[in-house]
Amino acid sequence: NPSGFSQDFEAQMKVVSGYTSIAAARGWFEKAISAAKATFAEKSDADLLAPLPPGPIMGGAPRMAVISALVDHTAHHRGALTVYARLNGVVPPMPYLDM
Repeated sequence: NPSGFSQDFEAQMKVVSGYTSIAAARGWFEKAISAAKATFAEKSDADLLAPLPPGPIMGGAPRMAVISALVDHTAHHRGALTVYARLNGVVPPMPYLDM
């Protein structure tokens, strides 16, 4: 987004809350990752090195910093979900075997 990251968390929660199955959530995630890959692939080096708009979320950082932030953020949530599953007696499968 040219103006920075959306902070309309209420609207974002409405979208997220609409996914009520693991299959649907995984489909949404895969679609989001594919869209992100396509977006980054079409950018030039100059585009990726340009600063993000000012703001509280990565404001002023080079746009390419979003790539490592997405990886780190996804790993954080995967780890948290693993802990929650294990606390409920579920041993989740290793997520990196099908990559």
